[in-house]
Amino acid sequence: MTAHGTGAYGAHDTPGGTGADAVASGAPRRIAIIGYSGGGKSTLARALGESLGLPVLHLDAVQFLPGWRTRPVGEQRSMVAEFLERHDAWVIDGNYSDLCERERLASADLIVMLLFNRFARLWRVCKRLHAYRGRSRPSMAAGCEERLDAEFVWWVLHQGCDASHRNRYRAIRHRHASKTVVIRNQRQLTRFTQGLCRQQLRTAAPAAAAASRS
Repeated sequence: MTAHGTGAYGAHDTPGGTGADAVASGAPRRIAIIGYSGGGKSTLARALGESLGLPVLHLDAVQFLPGWRTRPVGEQRSMVAEFLERHDAWVIDGNYSDLCERERLASADLIVMLLFNRFARLWRVCKRLHAYRGRSRPSMAAGCEERLDAEFVWWVLHQGCDASHRNRYRAIRHRHASKTVVIRNQRQLTRFTQGLCRQQLRTAAPAAAAASRS
């Protein structure tokens, strides 16, 4: 597998982010999903949670209380720390560097980094608004109705993917190179999810066969 080739899950690999070790021991059981706003982190988290049978924590739902009020930071950290302590397998989506990020990334078997281009992400955000207008999406706290304002559009197109954010993700890729997969478009995302499901089936099949013989 070359640095720019197709990775073990069928996702596109980038230098310092192949995810090679994540597959060596079978399907991952602790998956951290990070990346630019509007890239589909929560949607992917729900899909992986369902297909792999893992509990899911959406950090957006941790940050916000009903009515888009921000939960006290100390309470947010306690919720994330408690989730990590209670579960030995999980899917967690969201960035939030002050919410046990070091612990999340260190304990993850696989880090999925969604770095779609800004226009693809804005399109996704608009689709999300259309789907959930007037109500809360599944990954958000109840009472936080879906909305789209100029400030968030600016964040999606510019501020949330500026040089500081690009450098931050680059640093994470190099720090956790052996277990990070970078996904930049829908085709790569589809290959990744299909590859992960195939890996799960290969891992589960021997266990199921052994159980049937016992």
